This record gives sequence, C-alpha cells and structure tokens, in this order.
Amino acid sequence: MMNAILTKKFKEHFDATPSLLVRAPGRINLIGEHTDYNNGFVLPAAIDKAIYFAISARDDKRCILFANDLDDSYEFSLDNIHKSEKSWANFLIGVLAEIFDQGKEINTGFNLVFGGDVPLGAGLSSSAAVESGMGFALNNLFELGLSKLELALIAQQAEHKYAGVKCGIMDMFASIHGKANSVIKLDCQDLSFEYFPFDFPEYSLVLCNTGVKHNLGDSEYNQRRGECEEGIRIIQLAFPQVESLRDVSMPMLRSQADKLSPIVYRRCKYVVEEIERVSVACKALENRDLTTFGKKMYETHEGLSTDYEVSCTELDFLVEHSINLDSVIGARMMGGGFGGCTINLVKAEAVEEFIEKMSLAYKNTFEIEMLSYVVKITNGVEEIQEIYETIF
Repeated sequence: MMNAILTKKFKEHFDATPSLLVRAPGRINLIGEHTDYNNGFVLPAAIDKAIYFAISARDDKRCILFANDLDDSYEFSLDNIHKSEKSWANFLIGVLAEIFDQGKEINTGFNLVFGGDVPLGAGLSSSAAVESGMGFALNNLFELGLSKLELALIAQQAEHKYAGVKCGIMDMFASIHGKANSVIKLDCQDLSFEYFPFDFPEYSLVLCNTGVKHNLGDSEYNQRRGECEEGIRIIQLAFPQVESLRDVSMPMLRSQADKLSPIVYRRCKYVVEEIERVSVACKALENRDLTTFGKKMYETHEGLSTDYEVSCTELDFLVEHSINLDSVIGARMMGGGFGGCTINLVKAEAVEEFIEKMSLAYKNTFEIEMLSYVVKITNGVEEIQEIYETIF
C-alpha cells in the first residue's frame, strides 16, 4: 500500500518516522463539466485513486519536499518562500504561501514525502489532490484550525497563483468533501452542497484513458474561461441582473445571439445547457433512474465536443464506440479536456468484456494501448491511522 511505501521512504530519506500520514483522493465528475467557474452546478465524487503524504515537523525553518514518484527533492526556507523552477514543487509551495496569506503562522519547517496512484494527465485532478492533501497535512500537523471549505479555497488559490490555471473550486472541494458511495451536488455560486447516494452495485464506473496527455496550464483552458466572461459582458448590456452564466436561460441567450460571436455563443450555449443537465441528472438519481442519467452523460459529451470544443479525436472515438455496447448506459469525456479519460457507466457483470472490446478497438485504430481503471467512490481527504513502527 502507498502509505506503507511512503513510510518506508520517509525513514530512508530522513532517518525518522513520520508523525502524520494523509490520503488525498483524486476525483471523478459524473456530470457538470466546465460549469464550476461559471457559478453552475457540478456532481463530483472522491475516488480510490489518491496522493499520499508522510510528514513531520522539524526544529528549524527548513522545508524538505521529496516526490517519491519522480525521485526528486526540493528544499527551501520558511523565511524565503517563492516559486520553484521545479513545477511539481509549486503545487506544494503555493499551498503554504496561501496559508500564510490567511494569517496563519507556521514557525517550524517540515519533512515531507508524497506520492500516489492518481494517473497524471487523465483528468482525475492529481494536482488538486496534491494541493488538498498538502493543506490538510499542514492544518493537522500544526493545528491551524482551518475548515474544510477554507482548505479547498486555499488549494484553489494555490492553483491560480502558483500553477497558473484559473480553475474552479470543484476539484479541491470534491477531494476534501468526498463521501463514500455518494456524489456531491455542489452549487459553485454559493458553495452550498448536498450529497446524493450513488450506490448501484449492478453498475461499475470505468475510466478509459486515451493516453493523450493534456496540460491545463496551456492556453486553451483559460481561453474558454475568457470566452465565457466575454459572453457575460455582452449579455449584461441587455440583462444587467446577470452576474454569471448561472443566471442565463436559453431564451435570454438566444435573444443576444446576433451580438455574440459564433464561438462565444456556442461556449455559452454549452454551459447554460450543462447547468440544467446537472439538475435533471440529480432528479434521475433520486428516482434511481440510471438510464436517464446515462443519456445526460452522452448529451454532455456532445456539447463538450461540438460547442465547447475541448474534446479530441481519441475521446470522441471512445464515447462513440461505447454507444454500440449494450453493457454501457452512459459515457462522456471527463475533466478539462484535450485528452485524459472517458467515464463510463457499465454493467458490473460485463466490465471485463467492456474493457477488452474497448482496448482492442482503440489499439486497432490508434495503435495505442488503452489503460482502464475501475474506480469506487470513497471518502475525501483523511488521516491514515497506522502504527508506523510495526509496518517494517
């Protein structure tokens, strides 16, 4: 297990036992993509792929970070916090900097080892897991008294300022607030939320990884956000009460179509429709109607591909191929886009057959081995209770 591996690595690296172990899960999003930064609804959940942390306080100002998966380290002082030339370290440094900006005091440095099994570039928010876990670990280790919501907001600001991605709150919120066998309907306008049971043993959640790596630090993600903001500025001229796309209906949007560029109109159209799809999907869950839920997933993918234009040939292929399989009732691309995974609702009894067929079709078409992950919904960030001395 990762916690045992990191405990061993911590002992090797620092000749000491960590005082705290933390598990920070990645996340899936069942429906509600690119709606979070538009004040809409999302429906994420924490999963059993996670980043793990082993940490202990020091008696000086040094902070030593060791990335187990990269076999790389970085060291800095609490008296001199700044961006690193090592991009991986900035996700951690950014969280610490944001904690200080909140007026919290950390007077001693720390030793930290982290690593995990969240696939990079798969749309499972490995960066949010790193940031959420780092905040949780520091909060517990130094008894800072930060709430879950404060930790999520700190993680978000770290991503904005230190990774350069203007992400919404969903990824961090899901990693921190996750609950086993439940999805979170998060209102990104006021950050209120409610849990919806997602306990359907007859179905499994299967992720199909295109193997196409995306980097949300590139311009496309921020460009989509800018296009939505442009749409709002124009719509507000006719409807001053509008503050975000959350406040826009399709009739309102259509009435302003001649004032919007075709691209901006399509971006806004997708978001307005997607916000409504989340509400419909939640009602379907209340009625235990996965058939309707699955149809909404397919509609989401169509919008992401044609209107929001964040899909790619490989993602479209996997979703289109799933439509012809009786074992699948819903599929779509998941995450920021331009690569990563599709998420599929598959009959549990047919998971192996589904993976075999999808892998074969993908290999024949793209000459790429398709990785797949069967994931379960778990609790959010939590401390791992272990008796470290007896592990080895």
